[in-house]
Amino acid sequence: MTEVRAATAADLDAIVAIHRAAFGRDAEATLVRKLVDAGRATVSLVAVDDEDTVIGHVLLSPVTIEEGDDGKSLGLAPVAVHPEHQRQGIGHALIEEGIGACFVQDARAVFVLGSPAYYTKFGFGKASAHGLHDASEGGNAFQVLPLTIEGLTGYRGRVDYAPEFTAGDL
Repeated sequence: MTEVRAATAADLDAIVAIHRAAFGRDAEATLVRKLVDAGRATVSLVAVDDEDTVIGHVLLSPVTIEEGDDGKSLGLAPVAVHPEHQRQGIGHALIEEGIGACFVQDARAVFVLGSPAYYTKFGFGKASAHGLHDASEGGNAFQVLPLTIEGLTGYRGRVDYAPEFTAGDL
């Protein structure tokens, strides 16, 4: 049985290893470490198995919005599940719990750059429909989930993830 819980400092090495294994490269693992070190891991959750071994992770960090930014929006990235545990609903559970944790953080909206076919299951929709875009011009893949009725009120323009996302060695 898989459980989702808040990540702890003791989990960091296992979290980094999960991202490295899931993506087959160091970029996401390095990004996670940088976001944690910079204090930008607003929501960091792990999925653990019966032995409390970390098998998945999701992180949400602050984003900035060109117009109307109030510090109440987060970007969902990265999310990873160890390859031996993929396609079992663990990533889905991590994302659902991550979104739920955003309510506790009093967030107004969550942004993600990913597959529209996948993320619409969670209620995400095209950010461009709300006058919002990302720096990498993700088009339909750049999506937003308002968490309140007025979640996107006043937000317009470019949305930028934390500076660690654009660091030169990623």
